[in-house]
Amino acid sequence: MNLERGVNGDSMRRLAFALPIISGVLIVLFLLDLMLGSVNIPLDALFSIMTGGDVKETWMNIFWDWRLPKAITAIFAGGALALCGLLMQTFFRNPLADPYILGISSGASLGVALVMMSAGVCGVGTIFAGMGLLGDVSISVSAIAGAFAVLLLILLISSKIRSNITILILGIMVSYFCGAIVTILLQFADEASLHSYTFWTFGSFSGVTWNQLPVLVLLLTIGFTLSIFSVKSLNALLLGEQYAESLGMNYHRTRIIIITTTALMAGAVTAFCGPIGFLGIAIPHFCRAIFVTADHRILVPGCILVGGIIALCTDLVSHLPGTDIVLPLNAITALFGAPVVIWVIVRGTRFGRGVTT
Repeated sequence: MNLERGVNGDSMRRLAFALPIISGVLIVLFLLDLMLGSVNIPLDALFSIMTGGDVKETWMNIFWDWRLPKAITAIFAGGALALCGLLMQTFFRNPLADPYILGISSGASLGVALVMMSAGVCGVGTIFAGMGLLGDVSISVSAIAGAFAVLLLILLISSKIRSNITILILGIMVSYFCGAIVTILLQFADEASLHSYTFWTFGSFSGVTWNQLPVLVLLLTIGFTLSIFSVKSLNALLLGEQYAESLGMNYHRTRIIIITTTALMAGAVTAFCGPIGFLGIAIPHFCRAIFVTADHRILVPGCILVGGIIALCTDLVSHLPGTDIVLPLNAITALFGAPVVIWVIVRGTRFGRGVTT
């Protein structure tokens, strides 16, 4: 079998046809996300703002302080979650695996809960409050710390255990454990802390500031790069661990790279945007349907682009243009993702389809 010839003629023609269309849709949705909201900005005014023209100060502030960082965040976060889902589905050979299956999101949520609700549990201000760290920065740092702690645990166990199923079960148990602690903290939290944490769990692309955006983009770009360089190993894993090793792949090193890359991207998105569900599990299947292939040389860039498109769509819908109402982002992503998951279960998706052997 020769995975170097994994993309057949039909797939290449489909890719050449689809990528310009997908890129065009991404640009259009990016502009719409900048234009539409509680205050609509006309297209000509939008271009005037970007070229330094004279427009209303209100529009300028909305564009630079709110919508542009939100739209950029949505593109990168959506692409990252889609890519994480693809990596996990390939790694575990499970069509229902998602970016948070290793417990990374739960670790991040626990970190945020400890910061937000520690004062309520202890009855007095804790070290976080005493140092004045409560706020956006401390929430992001605590989420990253929680995700990193879970990552270290998973990597430690994976170095001793070869079975992917065992790692999968471990991730699920870590999620339950972190969730149990969060639930206990919720029982002692004051009303303000409880409201803040609940709002954070809704997920949002709007909370990332210009100071935070470079950090998020850097972390996700590193994840994108690692994924691109791993496409050959990912294709080999489609045919099974033993076959991949017969091709000369270092399975242990590949497993560490995949787990670390997923944790890096999923942890960063959770830290800055909250736990956003369903995009990671649904978009990889959406991409397989678009490109009719399982070759990761197509699916990796495809997931990044389509993930950005779907994230922009969900962000647009959640803000209900023309109104002041903002719906929970996770509710909108579930409306998109749940039907896709149902379709996957009913259809009985097979992995490996589309890779020429």
